[in-house]
Amino acid sequence: MKKISLVAALALAMLPAIPALSRDKAPPTIDRDRVLAEEMLLAGPGLRGRGSATADEAIAAGYVASLFRDFGLRRAPGMDSYLQTAPLTRRAIAAPPVLTVDGKPVAGANLLLTGGGTAGGKAVIVTRPDGDIPAADVILYTGPADDLMTFARKLRGKGVKLVLTAESDASRKFLAMIGGKPSLPTTIEGTPSRRPPMTIATIPAEALAGIAAGAEISIHVPIETTKATTTNAIGYLPGTDPKAGVILLSAHLDHLGVRPDGIVMPGANDDASGTVAVIELARAFAAMGRQKRGILFVAYGSEEIGGLGSTWFGEHPPVALTDLVANIEFEMIGAQDPKLPKGSLMMTGSERSNLFDMMKSRGALIASDPYPDQHFFERSDNYSLALKGIVAHTFSGWAVVPTYHQPTDTVENLDIDYMTNAIRSLVAPVSLLASGGFKPEWKAEGRPKP
Repeated sequence: MKKISLVAALALAMLPAIPALSRDKAPPTIDRDRVLAEEMLLAGPGLRGRGSATADEAIAAGYVASLFRDFGLRRAPGMDSYLQTAPLTRRAIAAPPVLTVDGKPVAGANLLLTGGGTAGGKAVIVTRPDGDIPAADVILYTGPADDLMTFARKLRGKGVKLVLTAESDASRKFLAMIGGKPSLPTTIEGTPSRRPPMTIATIPAEALAGIAAGAEISIHVPIETTKATTTNAIGYLPGTDPKAGVILLSAHLDHLGVRPDGIVMPGANDDASGTVAVIELARAFAAMGRQKRGILFVAYGSEEIGGLGSTWFGEHPPVALTDLVANIEFEMIGAQDPKLPKGSLMMTGSERSNLFDMMKSRGALIASDPYPDQHFFERSDNYSLALKGIVAHTFSGWAVVPTYHQPTDTVENLDIDYMTNAIRSLVAPVSLLASGGFKPEWKAEGRPKP
């Protein structure tokens, strides 16, 4: 049954494009019932959580691509389909990890993150997450368990090979949030992982307490590799002036799929909601017809395992990256953050460019990111393109919503009215962008450095 559904979805995506409607058409209303219907399909039981680089993700991409075709969008330049696929290498743990302290095995090691292989060195004890990062291969973290992953993000690029800490309710919760199994890097075939090869593991608290600073610690994680494919859906509305550039509206369509215990992770907010925003804006602008600038509408695959769909798009763009004048990414727009003004989305990195002030002045329901310490600007698909110099930001709702990476991320827990109104408010400012009447630019020191 799934094979038939996949073939049907891909066949729809391969059909010829319907010519775009004339430019003098009024934009259709962003309709609440349509928003709800699209959410129910994407986050419904049939797509089983749209796991990254799975057949379910491919079916979802085929569905989005078929909508793009039906709206009258064209295939992107140089593409013979509305779908773009990327070959991946997936890694899995082949056998239980082996942890030793001063050459003696220690039982009870559980992995949270790993690149596989062997990591080790002399242990340095860190008791708090907000202090200086020591120069060390191995860190024994004994600070608050709830701050472990925030601390781990600070270690990126610092050369730390292994973080060992006590198993806790927080570590078990984190493991459940990433799908119930350790996170190993999946990579684009033939390329190294963007994630530093750091391993984070837990052991029982009493075992951790028995390890002294300077102890020689080693962990070995056997891994195996398999091939996989991720899928992006791409629709294109050509501009009337090829020299005016192209804007990109995007979201990721994948989520966590089915956990090892069989529980489906629906991903209604993360990120079916963002995908619906791209769909509805594609519908609106296809009906309005060609603008001065072209518009690319893209739903990426495999964001949840490292932003791989957007990375592939950035490396194999259907238009020259120098032609992209702005990217707006939509991520988790289905719930209102209590820290934001009523009805507003947050714009990550709003202080980095002139895009925020323009969009807000044109009626976009947006506000600045109230969580600068979480670095959300660097944690979504916009960042792959921002690193290449494109003015690229993410619009999001409640970034720390309680349903994040939980089985409760369902359509029933979305605020469809909020979501519909937020999408509706973006039509006018995106129209200005598409008309060529505004030039997005980085502010001083705003462009991120690779």
